[in-house]
Amino acid sequence: MEHPGFFDRGNPVSLRCVADAVGGELNSADDGLAEVDDLRALNDASATHLTFCTGPKYAKDLFATKARACLIKPSDVSLVPADVVPIITDAPHRAFAMAIGLLYPSSLHPEEDSPHATIGGPLVHPTAKIGEGVTIGPGAVIGREAKIGAGTTIAAGAVVGYRVFIGADCFVGPGASVTHALVGNRVTLHAGSRVGQDGFGYVMSPEGHFKIPQIGRVVIGDGVDLGANSTVDRGFLTDTKIGEGTKIDNLVQIAHNVVIGRHCIIISQTGIAGSAQLGDFVILGAQSGVVEHVKIGDGALIAGMAHVKDDVPSGARMGGTPARPFNEWAREIAAVRRLGKKRQQLDGSSPL
Repeated sequence: MEHPGFFDRGNPVSLRCVADAVGGELNSADDGLAEVDDLRALNDASATHLTFCTGPKYAKDLFATKARACLIKPSDVSLVPADVVPIITDAPHRAFAMAIGLLYPSSLHPEEDSPHATIGGPLVHPTAKIGEGVTIGPGAVIGREAKIGAGTTIAAGAVVGYRVFIGADCFVGPGASVTHALVGNRVTLHAGSRVGQDGFGYVMSPEGHFKIPQIGRVVIGDGVDLGANSTVDRGFLTDTKIGEGTKIDNLVQIAHNVVIGRHCIIISQTGIAGSAQLGDFVILGAQSGVVEHVKIGDGALIAGMAHVKDDVPSGARMGGTPARPFNEWAREIAAVRRLGKKRQQLDGSSPL
């Protein structure tokens, strides 16, 4: 059965209602009569969806979109296909964020729906479904409509949120929290780990920073380990995904919309920025960083403290800041060392 999602969608709204709510303009009154019932990115939208475009860079996706309406800048209206209604606004991204709140009112404010129970005992909502042989520790909370698979342990003080699904034979460690997530079988979420919280999404403007509601999910495959105090943000519109068998160390940050392949190794204090993609069997060394939207191919190895700002091909070995092939990086380090020794020889000073 398809998962019902974590945010309850409101009723369909007219394009006139959307335009009024976001401060946009329509070309005609008749355009305002059409309705939309959801929001999607340009390349994922269908005939009842609202989308947005921030400039000519996305003209190809705009030309191919099947959306009913598109939030668009005045200078880009000519790019909108004839069968898509333009809603004209100077700030399409900000307007789209406002429209999310219109169609998903519950996304604007965190909600608390925990059950009530005796102090010190576990709190299990009566609508939660608990599998055979599940262990729930003192002070743990299982939210409304959550599902916990057979043989799973929810340790003391852990929180499992509304409609979260956790598979069989999992371990959710002390003080961990899981919201807006679908978790496979045999997954370990160590103490203090955080799964499914808001992605870090804001639209900046002269008036300040406007929060973009994050209505995606986190999807974790079978056999994943997530280290203590590591965090996995839920997606903006699409899912943040971690493939089966991937092992993640302590103190790792995985941002919204990141897709991590199967059997990757990600070592402590690494940060992966929004919408980055890792193939299968990728290794990220300690304190490495991956820039947003970067793609790293299957089997690539990134050395500790490297900064990856460009796509990395499959099987590559990269190091340094910015990251470059190992051989190049090693030659540069050797050259710096030689310069330091040469200076010391010339003036007796300490090496660089």
